Amino acid sequence: MTKSVIEEDLIIDGNITSKDGDIDVKGRVKGDISAKGVSVSTNGEVTGAISAGAVRIQGRHTGQIECTELSLEKNAEVKADVKAQTLSSEKGARLVGKVQITG
Repeated sequence: MTKSVIEEDLIIDGNITSKDGDIDVKGRVKGDISAKGVSVSTNGEVTGAISAGAVRIQGRHTGQIECTELSLEKNAEVKADVKAQTLSSEKGARLVGKVQITG
């Protein structure tokens, strides 16, 4: 499994796909992300749809999320419509949007 990192000083305007790997967003992405796993770090920001098996958000996300497992950590700021099988959230995480947990 490969892991691609979008560093803090990088801004990507466009869609990203990693069929069998993980993507760690430390910078900014304006576009959709599709991967096996997606992690948005504390200073990271994604504006667009995220589609992945596992999604972990510490930073900011605006758009849609469709995943198997969603984890929101204490600094997460999410404005999205969410469809996930499971959702875990730490105290302090913020989520605004339509949430569908399919279990």
